[in-house]
Amino acid sequence: MHEWNRAVELIEHDLTAPVEVSTLARTALTSEYHFRRMFSSLAGFPVSEYIRRRRLTAATAEILEGGTVLDVAVRYGYGSAEAFTRAFKAMHGLTPSEARQPGAILHSQPQLRFHLRVEGNTDMKHRIEDRPAFRLIGLKARVPLVHEGPNQAIIDFQRGLDPNVTQRMLGFADMDPAGPLSVTDNIEEQRTEGSELDYWHAVASSQAAPEGLDALEVPAGLWVVFETEGKFPEVLQNMWADAATEWFPANPYRWAPGPEMLSVRVEAGGTHGRGQLWIPIERDEAR
Repeated sequence: MHEWNRAVELIEHDLTAPVEVSTLARTALTSEYHFRRMFSSLAGFPVSEYIRRRRLTAATAEILEGGTVLDVAVRYGYGSAEAFTRAFKAMHGLTPSEARQPGAILHSQPQLRFHLRVEGNTDMKHRIEDRPAFRLIGLKARVPLVHEGPNQAIIDFQRGLDPNVTQRMLGFADMDPAGPLSVTDNIEEQRTEGSELDYWHAVASSQAAPEGLDALEVPAGLWVVFETEGKFPEVLQNMWADAATEWFPANPYRWAPGPEMLSVRVEAGGTHGRGQLWIPIERDEAR
């Protein structure tokens, strides 16, 4: 993770100066797409949010040292004192003048340090698949992203599906991953909680989509396939975090654009499940 820490140091070099994410990605020896996606998965929030928090943390120190709101606002790139005050209050829940009062409780964003975590309690069962082009056939909805716990929008979408439509859809399933799939695609790059994505109830197929069902063309490419089993839905949601923090840093691949497919089997009672997570990848030539 040395290159990623160098990218973080580049942000720290001058918190008053703008920094391009493309520059950070080059420093981390990867693409901007992969850098944004991996940063969000590793840190829990987007790189743009991290930069904003770090700059506001430094700006807060100057406010507490007696700097005027206008001077600090201009120094950190805000268009006006009002814009800076709004950002300041969003972070601290206080205005700059209130922050100077004795006993004011403020927030700060520490500098991030990335480490490759080596643990023996996570068995990352995976395989690499080189797949020809195929088609996803099914139904889709635009839903918010939920990092932990049930996603009510997806639950409501699934409950509203006509069982006859699902059976019709399964008649077109003739490729792996088998069975009905939960597919996420067209995810907002920042991947913040509440950001939107396309959720598909679909099957993998080599056939043309029939009338009444949506289709998504998936190009040929490489996939990493993870397998897991345990408490539902936490064990399935943890696969994305484990992939980002443990598998990708240790392997010469990067997250590629494309749909992410989850094949799930939930046992009676809905508290235990097993599944496969398919993530599109490409070789990371920089590594």
